[in-house]
Amino acid sequence: MQDRILVSACLMGQAVRYDGQAKPLLHPAIERWRAEGRLVTICPEMSAGMQVPRPPAEIANGATGKDVLAGTARVVELTGADVTEEFLRAAENAVALARQTGCRYALLIDGSPSCGSGFIYDGTFSGRRQTGNGVTAAALKAAGVEVFSDREIERLIDRSAQ
Repeated sequence: MQDRILVSACLMGQAVRYDGQAKPLLHPAIERWRAEGRLVTICPEMSAGMQVPRPPAEIANGATGKDVLAGTARVVELTGADVTEEFLRAAENAVALARQTGCRYALLIDGSPSCGSGFIYDGTFSGRRQTGNGVTAAALKAAGVEVFSDREIERLIDRSAQ
């Protein structure tokens, strides 16, 4: 069987984002992979028990998911609530699911403090982006899963065909 792909539920059209929306990624490869049974869908935050909708969250002080995993940074909501533990549990759940289902790759929504793999927001809730990984993306990479953002689907197509 071909390698499986862990994919953000919001990219599959599920309304699980913090704002109660989906961000469906419409691409022929998605439909082909779905038909082949290669896709494993998860919303890490939902798997950790977070509600929809929920306040927006960012990794504080310009830090990244790797810093959160190391215990040197926190994830906070716009309300000021600390949701670091939920994001760590979300990352653990995603890694466990990837391992259980044999996912070699992950296709994640960019910008998220959980799934962002090309950019995340800087923790000021001002819309400023910075290069970096969210908590789940960093954890998956550390576990040996190759992570691609929704903007990198062509790279994933090429990589998964090898």
